[in-house]
Amino acid sequence: MKMKLFKSLSLAAALGLLASCAKLPENEIRIGEFGSMTGLTSTFGTATHEGIQLAVDEVNAAGGINGKLVKLVSEDDRGKPEEAATVVEKLITRDHVHALLGEVASSNSLAAAPIAQRHKIPMISPSSTNPKVTAQGDYIFRVCFIDPFQGKVMAKFASETLHAKTAAILRDKSSDYSVGLADVFAREFSGMGGKILIDQAYQSKDVDFKSQLTTIRQKKPDVLFVPGYYSEVGLIAKQARDGGLQAPLLGGDGWESPELYAIGGKAIEGSYFSNHCAPDAKIKQVMDFAEKHRAKYKKEPGALTVLGYDAAGVLFDAIRHAPSLKGPDLRAAIAATKDYQGVSGAISLDADRNAVKSAVVLKVHHGRAEFVATVNP
Repeated sequence: MKMKLFKSLSLAAALGLLASCAKLPENEIRIGEFGSMTGLTSTFGTATHEGIQLAVDEVNAAGGINGKLVKLVSEDDRGKPEEAATVVEKLITRDHVHALLGEVASSNSLAAAPIAQRHKIPMISPSSTNPKVTAQGDYIFRVCFIDPFQGKVMAKFASETLHAKTAAILRDKSSDYSVGLADVFAREFSGMGGKILIDQAYQSKDVDFKSQLTTIRQKKPDVLFVPGYYSEVGLIAKQARDGGLQAPLLGGDGWESPELYAIGGKAIEGSYFSNHCAPDAKIKQVMDFAEKHRAKYKKEPGALTVLGYDAAGVLFDAIRHAPSLKGPDLRAAIAATKDYQGVSGAISLDADRNAVKSAVVLKVHHGRAEFVATVNP
């Protein structure tokens, strides 16, 4: 008798929980965010979150969108692809989000995108640059340039600005981002008459690169292309200089983090990397955003913060124009984005749902990134 009563109560409780979950506020727009809030690339997630949260706060302070307030539901994937897949499934099935913002790392976006596509929930990546990300389906978008363009930018910069004739590559073989960028740089640099002397590899979480760097130093390249993430790049820079390799290091937007300078110290000085915007650019929208960010977070924003803000801005603009919050309606509205005036520049989405926009090359000088050049598509 007691057992039957217990089962009845358990069933009632479960049904009550399901009912409460089903009764979601109708005056709410639920946006899911996933990123590496902890782990080796935690500055990626926290920097992006700051930009997204700033955009959410602004739109809600202005009364929301079409009379509805935005509710941001954030999940930490710890920088792991399998975690990204898990939290995105939860955001969609448990939290019933209308759209997703994330991720930074291409490997994590690639793990999450098929889930968003299957559920027909639009996903906008602020800064995953691997071309395969948006190829996962027509519900997947991004507001950043892609690796072929970024790789070409750095190959052109190495050849035309630094007058490099030879290059070495040190890639993270476990990263879709790093492998993709390295492949493009090698192809483009060779096409411009340069020669790739050696192409070495490491794996994420490695801390000892001395063997690869010794082999590279013996080849005497004019430049060393390291398209990895800041956590390893800083260590690579230190070990390269300690081992007598003095060639300039070149990289991509994965270098974007204050931790790059903390880890690399003086060894990273004089290196160059491509990025989505220049934090020191004397452009009104950049300066205005920096002022708002300083007021809220008491620090300077980086490019990933800007892209988080712009990704949210593109989504909110689409929601304003969409006939409903249903997946197909939101997808169509996002796909129609043209000349959206973001902090990182004007954003238009092409037929493959990629942003058409310029890139900048930055130089590490006195522990910070300084603007060198703008390269247009």
